[in-house]
Amino acid sequence: MAEEKGRSLRALDALNFCNAGIQTGLGPFMSIFYTSVRHWNPGQVGLLLALQSFAGIGLQSVIGNVVDQSHRKRLLTATAAIVVACGAAGIAAFPNYGIQIAVQLVIGVAVTFSPAATAAFALGMSEENEVTGRVARNETFTHSGNVVFAATAGVVGSLIALATIFYSAAAFAAGMAIAALFIKEQHVNFEAARAGNGDGKEGEEPKGYRELFRDKRILYFTLAVVLFNVSNAATLPLVGEIFSKAKKGAGSAWQVAAAVFVAEVVMVLVAMFTGKKADNWGRKPLFLLAFGFLAVRNGLNLVSHQPAYLIGLQTFGGVAASTLSVEI
Repeated sequence: MAEEKGRSLRALDALNFCNAGIQTGLGPFMSIFYTSVRHWNPGQVGLLLALQSFAGIGLQSVIGNVVDQSHRKRLLTATAAIVVACGAAGIAAFPNYGIQIAVQLVIGVAVTFSPAATAAFALGMSEENEVTGRVARNETFTHSGNVVFAATAGVVGSLIALATIFYSAAAFAAGMAIAALFIKEQHVNFEAARAGNGDGKEGEEPKGYRELFRDKRILYFTLAVVLFNVSNAATLPLVGEIFSKAKKGAGSAWQVAAAVFVAEVVMVLVAMFTGKKADNWGRKPLFLLAFGFLAVRNGLNLVSHQPAYLIGLQTFGGVAASTLSVEI
């Protein structure tokens, strides 16, 4: 039994590794692809990127609830990953702007299943005192996958074609679907996976939205996280647009890849560190650290648009994003 659960946990590692490109990796490359290959203006590109984000944000709580209530989390995760794979391939395959709007909306909804599912797996497959370590391990594998994806995107985007980046992302998403199916359903405690009583029996009904809105702590925390993501989400895509203006076509792919690579390497190291310190230091100091690094990064982005400077600056974003993702 322990050996079988060990295989499920390794499958969860693989799932998080293949998550690369799904959550954070595609945005900057979409910017240079839409600008350099499709020749769309910044307003059109910005609308596409915004649609993906808003589609996910708008349905995030609903999707989280669906994942919580589902007894077939691995099948749900695999299906969402296949949809993302098709969407990533669709970015490269269909030049029509209207189709791209539909593609971004579909991707925005599908990718939202990933953080909810990986969090559920972490809760449902770990003992209570192991959850923080498991979440940190999830983030470590996710960012390690993003490092590999960034390197792959830089090579294929520069040497072959920018469109190849999205087919590579589709392959990673397909790998995520396969990994999800290798997780055995019986190794995921249903109650623990939705932060219930964890004893394997049906516990009390979870609180509804009304109770959540009455808790001011949750409202303040939600507002802080929303502001963080609004401040952070568009930065790398905007950096990608700056690179694409200075260096047209595939020549900017390696610069975007380097920016993602730097940020993700830092995220791997920070995820391991915060996973060890979170229980001792407490969450609040680490959240403040994340918010502070993000503010500094965004402010320093205004100082210069030199590629080397912008690439190096992503270390601040790496600290901020990784600290927040582990603590949530």
